[in-house]
Amino acid sequence: MSLTRLAPSPTGALHLGNARTFLINWLMARRNGWKILLRIEDLDGPRVKSGADKLAMDDLTWLGLDWDGEPVYQSHRTALYQSAIDRLLALHLAYPCICTRREAELASSAPHAEDGSNVYPGVCRDRFASVAQARAESGREPAIRFRMPDRAISFEDQFAGLRSFSAAAPEAAKLGDFVIAKSDGSTAYQLAVVVDDADMNVTDVVRGDDLLDSAARQLMLYEALDMKEKAPRFWHLPLVIGRDGRRLAKRHGDTRLSFYRQLGVSPSRVLALLGRWCGMECGEEATLPELMSRFDIHRVSRDPIVFGPDEDAWLRKGI
Repeated sequence: MSLTRLAPSPTGALHLGNARTFLINWLMARRNGWKILLRIEDLDGPRVKSGADKLAMDDLTWLGLDWDGEPVYQSHRTALYQSAIDRLLALHLAYPCICTRREAELASSAPHAEDGSNVYPGVCRDRFASVAQARAESGREPAIRFRMPDRAISFEDQFAGLRSFSAAAPEAAKLGDFVIAKSDGSTAYQLAVVVDDADMNVTDVVRGDDLLDSAARQLMLYEALDMKEKAPRFWHLPLVIGRDGRRLAKRHGDTRLSFYRQLGVSPSRVLALLGRWCGMECGEEATLPELMSRFDIHRVSRDPIVFGPDEDAWLRKGI
C-alpha cells in the first residue's frame, strides 16, 4: 500500500502556494488509492504559533482535503529522533559543533541558496571526541551535524528528473555538513522527517522543489541509518511565486487561505484557481470530484506559477 503525507508546519498560516502543493498531493493519492497521513511538523519551537495547527486543519477541511487517521505531532516523537542521533554519533557519522550561525557563515565562502545560506566548511569536524568534550571546552551547548560523504549524490525525482548534489564536486550543486540537532536540544527538520517517514512507511513525498537539495541530504541519512530500502519516491513541484520571481510570502500581500475565507471567497472558486495552476481547464468554480476526474500529473507545469494582482482580483470577483 502506497502512503503519502500532508505535513504542514504550524509556524504560520497556509497560503495559496501551500494549498496547490497539498491539492496535487491529495489528488495523486486519492486517484491512485494511496493512504494519506497528516503530520504536524511542530519542532521549530520559537516559531510555532499557537492555534496554527488547528487553523491548517480547518483550511484543509474547508477545501475538502481529508486524510486517514488522527494527526501526528512531531513534538510527541522526540525519543525516536534522539535514538537516531545517538546512533549516528556512535557511528562517527555525526559530530558536535559549537559554531554559532554567524561564525559558520563567516567561515564559509560558498553560498548555495537563494536566502544566502552557506555551505558549512567543517570547522568542527574531528575537533571534539564527544559531545561532553565540546560542551566542557567551549562552555556552549553544541549542535549536532551530520557528516556528509565527499561524493556525488544522484537520484531520480519522479517529477523533476535526475538530480545530482555533492559535498565538493564542482559540477554538482554543493552540500555541506548539516545540523540534525540544534543547540537548544530540538531535532532539526532533516533528521525528523527521515525518522518519521521511515517509521510511518511513507512511500511517496510530494512537496515544493525548494526542497530538492533536502532530498539529497535525507537520502544520505536513510543510508547512514541503514534504512536505504525505506527511502520514499520524491515528487518535487515548482513553487507558486510572486511577480518578482520570489517564492510566495507576505511581501506579495495576504495570500493566506484564511484571508480569502474571511473575505467570503468560496472554496470552489479557490479550487478553480488551484486547478488551473495544476494544468486543468476550470471555469469560475470547481469541485474536488471534477478535479480528480481530470487531474494528470504530466500536465502540471514544469515552470513556477506566478501569483499577482490579477489572480487576487479574480478570486475576489466571486464574492
